[in-house]
Amino acid sequence: MKTNPGVLTTTEILKKVRELEIKSKHLASDLFSGEYHSAFKGKGMSFREVREYYPGDDIRFIDWNVSARFNHPFSKVFEEERELTVMLLIDVSASSLVGTVGSTKKVINTEIAAVLAFAAVNNGDKVGAILYSNKIEKYIPPKKGKQHALYLMRVLLGMSSEKKSTALKPALQYFTNTNRQKSIAFILSDLVDTDYSDALRVAGSRHDVIGLKIYDRMDMHLPDIGMLRVEDSETGAQQWVDTGNKLVRYQYEQEFFRLTANANDVFKKAGSDLLHIRTDEDYIKVLRRFFISRNR
Repeated sequence: MKTNPGVLTTTEILKKVRELEIKSKHLASDLFSGEYHSAFKGKGMSFREVREYYPGDDIRFIDWNVSARFNHPFSKVFEEERELTVMLLIDVSASSLVGTVGSTKKVINTEIAAVLAFAAVNNGDKVGAILYSNKIEKYIPPKKGKQHALYLMRVLLGMSSEKKSTALKPALQYFTNTNRQKSIAFILSDLVDTDYSDALRVAGSRHDVIGLKIYDRMDMHLPDIGMLRVEDSETGAQQWVDTGNKLVRYQYEQEFFRLTANANDVFKKAGSDLLHIRTDEDYIKVLRRFFISRNR
């Protein structure tokens, strides 16, 4: 019997990992593996070989030493270094447990993380993760391979989220300090905090950062159901709210739009992309559109 309803048992975790593996491997390989491959640039160009010069070859790449030795022009051939490092910054705070339509934010975060992890390992890339609330809950260094992706899923599924507040800033700072080479970072969060603009700007100047704002329909619209006692999932604070009051519902909606506009502005100024995914939406379509747009 579980003592904490927010944590899965070992048996449940193994079952979920298997389900995630089957679902995400199919999505990663069949739906947008090609788009993922071409959406992100490698670290640079590496030397592959020397071959005879052909008309049209860039004369800057002529190997003059080899050409002199054989009394015939030879060109250096380069290829793009495709190996990438993908880091997943995953919000595991209590607000991720919210979900009134479709799935909870935590479930969507986990599924998207699994798809991105398998897309990375399928392309021979390294993948790692930073699980955070208002502090770093777990750091998983980037590695290659299916077993590493499965380990990442097990850790994420076993992570408790109850009574944990959110702070993206420490996670971004930790990411910047632990990843010296350029990486691709996906931030999976509802972005309910606002104090991360400077940290994102620094991370965005060194890395390719993509935010995925996961939100529930109730984050945007408060239903008209009369007096309702609500509890802040992160602080535990409770209060009564008159949902029948139009002004209360309007102010609630405006706060959501304020947070959304702030996130859009912060990511834009940092030169980073931000996607919005509702818990009852098809996140694969959103990701696929994004990857395709990167290739244009």
